[in-house]
Amino acid sequence: MSVILVVVLFGFSVEPGRLLPGPAAVLMLLVQLITCLPWARRLRGAWTLSAQLVLAPWAGLPGFLAASVLLAVERPVRWPLFAVVVLAAGPLAPGDGGVFSVLNGIGNAFAHGLVVYALSRLTDLYAELHATRGSLAATRVADERSRNERQWEEAVGSALVAVVDLAGRGREAARELAAVARAAAERVRAAPPAQAADVADTSRVMTPRLAWPIVIATHVEYLVVGAAFLLGEGMPGMRGALYATALTAVVALQAYHSLPRPPGVRPRYAPWTLGTQVLLALGVLALPDGPYPQLTAFAVASTLIVLPARTGLPAAAALTAATAGAVLARTDGPGVHGTAVLLLDVVVIALVFYGLALLTGLVHQVREAREALASLAVARERRRIARDVHDLLGHGLSAIALKGELAARDPDALRAAGHLADAARLARRALADLRAIPGQAVALSLDGELASVRGVLSAAGATVRVRGDARGLDPAMEGLFATALREAAANVLRHGAAGCSCTIEVGPGLLRVTDRADQVSAPVSAPAAVPAPGGAPGASEVLGGNGIANLRDRAALLGVEVESGPTSDGRGYALTLRARVSPVPTAGG
Repeated sequence: MSVILVVVLFGFSVEPGRLLPGPAAVLMLLVQLITCLPWARRLRGAWTLSAQLVLAPWAGLPGFLAASVLLAVERPVRWPLFAVVVLAAGPLAPGDGGVFSVLNGIGNAFAHGLVVYALSRLTDLYAELHATRGSLAATRVADERSRNERQWEEAVGSALVAVVDLAGRGREAARELAAVARAAAERVRAAPPAQAADVADTSRVMTPRLAWPIVIATHVEYLVVGAAFLLGEGMPGMRGALYATALTAVVALQAYHSLPRPPGVRPRYAPWTLGTQVLLALGVLALPDGPYPQLTAFAVASTLIVLPARTGLPAAAALTAATAGAVLARTDGPGVHGTAVLLLDVVVIALVFYGLALLTGLVHQVREAREALASLAVARERRRIARDVHDLLGHGLSAIALKGELAARDPDALRAAGHLADAARLARRALADLRAIPGQAVALSLDGELASVRGVLSAAGATVRVRGDARGLDPAMEGLFATALREAAANVLRHGAAGCSCTIEVGPGLLRVTDRADQVSAPVSAPAAVPAPGGAPGASEVLGGNGIANLRDRAALLGVEVESGPTSDGRGYALTLRARVSPVPTAGG
């Protein structure tokens, strides 16, 4: 994007009537490039501004000095100093010292300074947003984690703390402990906490705020200088009024076309406004004494701004060629050299306004891409946290509720105390998992989960058989299997485990959990219900919640297939996880 800025700076550095900048202008241009280009910015300092202050009268480029003041001087003195430089450019401008000469000098310094400043800032903003497109996502994700940590702490963490407290009160608080755990489990299985509004990106308002006033101000400057030129030429009343009207209309339409818009959004009534602008510019050009051939530069800029590239570039080239042909065809024309100088002026003016529109659009595109990346990252993090809360805490809360109910019903005080101690231990473990979820994935041990599930389901009255072991599994696969086992056990507990026969098979790349009972629902969500014999709710009863969907999402990331459904005899339910590829072998395995 720096190419447009370099071309515009080169065009501004060429003195009127010449095709190349003079020696002093070349030095001024080099210093200006150091001031404006992002990769050369580290060389900028007080010496660059001092050098331009010395070179400006000699090079005749006060606009460069004005732009450097805006870019290098701190607030609040930058704009007053800019005004001083611009006003000083009037008396120093080449010419006869008349009104047009002074206005032209002031206008050029004003327009050049604002345009160079705007193009430099937009280039900087584009580079900054592009380079930091990942930082916004990281910031938003961190905010999302903090927000979720607070909300889940309020929704579930406080309940787990209460469970630990109730467990310490003895059997009298056992039923209350079970109720608190059940309520927390329902919150976990419900929808995730309400989403908070995303923090607005401050760059959203920066681009229009920067571009609007500069677009308007530069067009007003061209209009004022053009009007002064017409007055200086001494045009007769009607002809002067006609030319002034055409000048005003072309510049106003250019300002309308150049206003900042999102990429791909064309100005309203673009075919009519662009057509009118082109006809007016060419009409003035076609007149034998047309005083302002540069009007076609505005039409060239508008074709590049309004039309797609595949038609805009040929149309701009055709308009430029038409300008050259019309000027060369005049009997009193400036000749080949003068026409080349005029075309350079046309190209520079067109690039100025096209560059402002293009860079504004590119900044908008990068900003939108940055926002999209951040929103996607936040949505992924939100789903991850909700999924982890559901998958990792469901089993623990169901187990805590079971322990509370067992303690309330068990007539043996010693066994009841043991159940309450187990409930407190499970609550502390769940609380640790909850507080770890927002920051990172929780590492699970399949052996630890097998032991925990066996103990909890056995205490609930289920018969548990475990076949195989977890050796040979890589950590990611082990965590997936442990999560699936938690979910299966939580659903068994939630729907009643007494009399249930649960078989857990573990092997390299394989986990199968089979639940058989006449009065027990399925351990995981099923796609369809299969009634148990006698019309009782069967093992294949469909469950609510997000368990199977979450499990499939996790498994897909590791290339693991998830199968779930009724057993062949219709009296049970089976959940199978099978790796599509061989698991990562362990050392010596």
